[in-house]
Amino acid sequence: QVQLVESGGGLVLAGGSLRLSCAASGRTFSSYAMAWFRQAPGKEREFVAAISWNGGSTYYADSGKGRFTISRDNAKNTVYLQMNSLKPKDTAVYYCAARLAYSEGSTSGLYDHWGQGTRLTVSS
Repeated sequence: QVQLVESGGGLVLAGGSLRLSCAASGRTFSSYAMAWFRQAPGKEREFVAAISWNGGSTYYADSGKGRFTISRDNAKNTVYLQMNSLKPKDTAVYYCAARLAYSEGSTSGLYDHWGQGTRLTVSS
């Protein structure tokens, strides 16, 4: 089992940057592929980025390519999402998810564990 706690959300101006963090409990964090999803008001949850167990492979939704970077520190049981050049349409609740597998995926149904989310608001 792994428990996930996101942090780092807040209010930022368009064009700004922010880094989200997701801290995981448990001693087997390196056995999990990790991902970030987001859900904007009135919309379905969507994939943002994912990373394999050792960080050797990453995958991004088109919406974040070139602006977002996912990374992980297995020694700290933490996964990060660095977001640059933020836009108002990035406004959403961002969720961290874990999958007990080495490889990442972009489908929410692949992930077994979810955090409670952290809210990001980007104002124009």
